[in-house]
Amino acid sequence: MRPSPLLEAKMSRWYRGPAAVLLSVWTLLAILWILQTSDLEREEQTFSPIVPSLTRRRRYAINPLGYKWDHVNLTYRIVQFPSTLNKGDTERAIASAFRMWSDVSPLSFRRLPATQRADITIGFYTFNHTDCWFSPTHPCFDGLNGELAHAFLPPHGEIHFDNHEFWILGRSRFSWKQGVWLNDLVQVAAHEIGHALGLWHSRDVRALMHPNATYSRTWRIGQDDVWAIQRLYGCVDEKRQCQPWARQGLCTRQRTFMKRHCPRICNACFEHSAAATSSSPPPPWPSLVHTRYVTKGRAITFRCGFSSSNRPHLQISWYKDGQPLTQSVQGFELLPNQDLRVLATEFSEGRYSCLIRRGTRTLRANSWQIKLKDERPLRPTLGAPKGTQRKTVN
Repeated sequence: MRPSPLLEAKMSRWYRGPAAVLLSVWTLLAILWILQTSDLEREEQTFSPIVPSLTRRRRYAINPLGYKWDHVNLTYRIVQFPSTLNKGDTERAIASAFRMWSDVSPLSFRRLPATQRADITIGFYTFNHTDCWFSPTHPCFDGLNGELAHAFLPPHGEIHFDNHEFWILGRSRFSWKQGVWLNDLVQVAAHEIGHALGLWHSRDVRALMHPNATYSRTWRIGQDDVWAIQRLYGCVDEKRQCQPWARQGLCTRQRTFMKRHCPRICNACFEHSAAATSSSPPPPWPSLVHTRYVTKGRAITFRCGFSSSNRPHLQISWYKDGQPLTQSVQGFELLPNQDLRVLATEFSEGRYSCLIRRGTRTLRANSWQIKLKDERPLRPTLGAPKGTQRKTVN
């Protein structure tokens, strides 16, 4: 487990040799095939698999702990610039990446000088940067053709780029002359900004927030990205005439048109995403919810009822407030035996549910509500707090 708000957007390269190494014939053939493939996907061990579906459905994911900014007028600063791109082009690229999100949400972004405090801090670093050498929850960069960047969930507000990489303005491509990948800074920055705003990876291959967006050459905000950011911060009206149109009653008489162009004024922000997901029935949530009052700082372990270690044919799925939990982040940990361990904090309060399935059949469903006790929080220590009581709930 890496109990950290750091959301790593690892985009590992298939090419890892130095530029001076002569490539074999098979490697050259592989390069040609990759460059000619327009929708290539790479597999990452930490990424959720793409689940094919015949119906339209929401595939974005919002962090289940609810990390988001409490204001919409955000500021950012660039404290270190890349070695392969000049300052002016870097500033324009970062501004373009922020503009992609402000165009589809109520958010606004303003750049501040590097000496002033800002909501989001951006920097280009080498191997050892900030606290990565000392913090087990913050990985250092791995050099050329490895991890491109990573970002922290709100309210930490940091985006780190690997300065060993070659950053450019324009589409990502392989340079035969230099023997390296040239990375589109606008695309990678927009992806990382999505994480810094509170979004997880999407399972939609057309989404900018898909983990393999660089390989599928997705460089625009997709519909799934729009639904995700608007679910967190609300939607925007596209037309200046929305307010007078609403006063004329067009929200009712021209509902389809107004829902598309003026969703905010007509209170239809999320109707489009609800319609897209209505074809898939919701999971059978249990009607009985067990409430657990836990002292802040204590860890509690939930067990769905069966252990998947000795029953591999069973599938156990966990949810927090209806959002699927697919990986461990700060506040909760998915254990190898499919139990769920939760550290009681303000962010971890909520409803936790689990489903046990065999194929398409649901065998068992359980739900628990975590609420904090009105007690003084424990004194923080390294690792698990001393005196931490770990309870296992079946």
